[in-house]
Amino acid sequence: MILSVKNISKQFGNQKAVDGVSFDLRRGEFFSLLGPSGCGKTTLLRIIAGLERPTSGTIELNGTDAEVLTPQNRNVGVVFQNYALFPNMTVFRNVAYGLEVRKFSPSEIRRKVGEVLEKVRISHKSDSNVTMLSGGEQQRVSLARVIVTEPDLLLFDEPLSNLDYSLRLEARNEIKRLQREIGITSVYVTHDQSEALALSDRIAVMNSGRIIQTGSPEEIYLRPATKFIAEFIGHSNFFNSTESAKYFDIGISGEELLSVFPEELELVTDERGTFEVTDVQFGGAMIEYKASDGSKEVSIISQFRNGGKIFRTGDRVSIRTVNYSKRVLAE
Repeated sequence: MILSVKNISKQFGNQKAVDGVSFDLRRGEFFSLLGPSGCGKTTLLRIIAGLERPTSGTIELNGTDAEVLTPQNRNVGVVFQNYALFPNMTVFRNVAYGLEVRKFSPSEIRRKVGEVLEKVRISHKSDSNVTMLSGGEQQRVSLARVIVTEPDLLLFDEPLSNLDYSLRLEARNEIKRLQREIGITSVYVTHDQSEALALSDRIAVMNSGRIIQTGSPEEIYLRPATKFIAEFIGHSNFFNSTESAKYFDIGISGEELLSVFPEELELVTDERGTFEVTDVQFGGAMIEYKASDGSKEVSIISQFRNGGKIFRTGDRVSIRTVNYSKRVLAE
């Protein structure tokens, strides 16, 4: 294992930011820490990087106790949320900085920087000042500056949160491509479910300082361990035993909840239907609906097809499941 986190806790005063977290990371793996703001994921990342010391627990990097290693000697690269670029330097100088500190020769620096700028597809901006770049381009420079030092472990601290939607998708694809081509072992911190699902080999879902489930993206999404995960990952609809029998003729016990994702429901035009469409949000490829029967409001996500039916607020409808595999959680 390249990284082994063993029962790590971190206390700030009376607040326990990280509470007994353990996981191992295989070489070449892309591992995401996913959770809401304040759940402890960034604190854990800083502990791995050596920027924070744990209150208890140990971290091993390549079999060595990280406690004896300074942050500089851990051979860990960090891609920060704010890019942390030098505004008075060109793209080339920003990327070269880490190699200059390590006393590489000028010819070796030119070679290494040139190669990594090609990999992140920004070599044409080599002589540009970083302040003249777009947010997406700055993010690539930040990534190149870390990759060029050839770290054993790459840590991402919500690197795409400052980008708008289209640039975020582009940068996400770029990270995925680089991970596939270079194979650097990565820990990726995010609160964005779609990022974690798209990028990761494995995901650890965190809440209140603890990891509550670890698994592949498919496992986390399709077989959530708790109501919190089902709600956080899939924005699920939940139905108690009475509602489950009433709406879907599915029997569950009184201590259970039926979990149904919005994309597993569809609306059916029904003048005698008990549900009424209360909200419509057109998002291009997908349409998000809210429907209520007065006692229960449900969310439905439908794929938009040109010329297809678009329901309107006030339409009377019924709801039914599509491609649904029964998913039951403890209440």
